[in-house]
Amino acid sequence: MSESNKTLDFPTILASSAHDMKNSLCLFVQAIESLAERMQGQPESEELARLHYEAQRINGSLVQLLALYRHEHEPLSFDAEQIFIEELLEEVLLNHELYAEHRQIETELRIDSELQWYVDRDLLSNLLNDIVANALRYSADKLLITASCENQQLHICINDDGEGYPAEMLKASTQPLQQYDFSASRTGLGLFFAQLIAQTHKNQNGCGHITLANGGELGGGLFRLVLP
Repeated sequence: MSESNKTLDFPTILASSAHDMKNSLCLFVQAIESLAERMQGQPESEELARLHYEAQRINGSLVQLLALYRHEHEPLSFDAEQIFIEELLEEVLLNHELYAEHRQIETELRIDSELQWYVDRDLLSNLLNDIVANALRYSADKLLITASCENQQLHICINDDGEGYPAEMLKASTQPLQQYDFSASRTGLGLFFAQLIAQTHKNQNGCGHITLANGGELGGGLFRLVLP
């Protein structure tokens, strides 16, 4: 068969393109952060903060797209390592520091500094970055992240003081993975991605899961991640 007659593998091409875009976007985000640092206090810094936030959201979507493409062809790879949970959460908050400062949102991290857990650091980082980005978007002026060991499980809770999750989102979060609806909005994809990563963490005590609720410590939305 000649080269011109070969059938294009569009999903593979799309995944490869998304990977290249993600790498370029990371450089773009770094450039924004560098500019923002030099322009602190100037009117343009607010536009840079919004641009940084949207670039982070696009990057998160590309990460999800690549992960879901791989999941469709083979089980999601899982590389467990023991890490300090506080260090990971501090890194996640640092990724969103520019936007939080722009919106004057107070962020609080409440966790035992010695808390360690076996997780896939990259997968968990991707999940938490997406959830924190959304929580900051809908917070009024405060975000609280807690982490603790309860009944031999790791509980990470992300609380905001916004208006809470809409009813359809609360309902969607309880559905099995195979019933998630991606057609309505990016929300369906984000929830599927979070649940998929949670369930990838498993041992003899079971597998991880997520829950959404309203109320919590700040009266707004509460995202809870539970890992065995």
